[in-house]
Amino acid sequence: MIRVQGNGCGSIMKFGVKARKLRKMSTHDTTMVPGPLRRRHRDLIFQIVLYGVLALGAATHRSQAAATAPPLQIDLDAFDAQKKKMALPDGETLAYIDMGKPSGRPVVLIHGYTDNARDWVPMAPYLSKNFRLILIDIRGHGQSSKPECCYSRLDFAYDIKLLLDALSVDKADVVGHSLGSIIAQTFAEYWPDRTSHVVLISSTGGEPPGAPKKPPQFDYAAEIRKLKEPIEPDSPFMIAWWDSPTPVDPEFIRRQRKDAAGIPLRVWLAVLDQGLSAEHAYIDLQSTLPRLTAPTLLIWGSKDPIMEEPVRQTLRKGLPNAKVKIFEGLGHNPFWEDPRGVAEAINTFLGS
Repeated sequence: MIRVQGNGCGSIMKFGVKARKLRKMSTHDTTMVPGPLRRRHRDLIFQIVLYGVLALGAATHRSQAAATAPPLQIDLDAFDAQKKKMALPDGETLAYIDMGKPSGRPVVLIHGYTDNARDWVPMAPYLSKNFRLILIDIRGHGQSSKPECCYSRLDFAYDIKLLLDALSVDKADVVGHSLGSIIAQTFAEYWPDRTSHVVLISSTGGEPPGAPKKPPQFDYAAEIRKLKEPIEPDSPFMIAWWDSPTPVDPEFIRRQRKDAAGIPLRVWLAVLDQGLSAEHAYIDLQSTLPRLTAPTLLIWGSKDPIMEEPVRQTLRKGLPNAKVKIFEGLGHNPFWEDPRGVAEAINTFLGS
């Protein structure tokens, strides 16, 4: 989960968490994924999770009053009941929701760290009725399988490729948020023939080399490492983790917290540990960005305290032909804060 916590937050912080390499190898086809690339890709997962954990420190604990939260346009019980599961050839099982027009244009939506497919509920009703929406629980999250390893961005992307194979989807538009945007980017880089358009929400090109090093205010990764099972969904930690700077339906947030608490602690930690060094994330991202040739839209909230201007700039430079949409006054989750506006931007882009 990566939350925005108000407008006065500090810059992106790094944490002194040492990453370790897992000894187990991924079960997917290693002839398609060279070992050095796999190791390098773990680096980015490490950094994007650190971005996520820093949001906790900026929590303002704003109330989630139902009276002021915009009403959801989807019944949560009905939405959750739609979830299906698909066993994949790599041994994993992905949960997903297939909704919208069955014969419509396939659009894959990929959530972020400790989220799940329900993350898209606020925005989904405003997306074009001509889309076939495929909302995925990435591995380790929601109702998908939770293996001991592996959690690199390429592992996540390969699962999605296999799911689309199983669904007989030859080509799709791919939309991702935060960690999900990194997965979407990776999918488009390694399977360009399967990618029509890419939308990256609250994404990053990596912290530029030589950027000033700012000491962390607190080691939030260490706080995650202090968690004990069972994780209490209504604990102060989880309430802060799921805080939002703008009113969001309280039942939606409650369910998100409950599902995040249901993720085994070993998975929370695996996503932290299966990076090499955050210092190499820029090299990792930039080395593969030239492979992303599909038309791309970059979306940020102007007040996003996590993906600030330096990392936005490196992504724009890496994708000079990408279109850019900035939502003034919004934070890290603009598709929650202005679901209609973000959906309209996506509809226009995918319709172009």
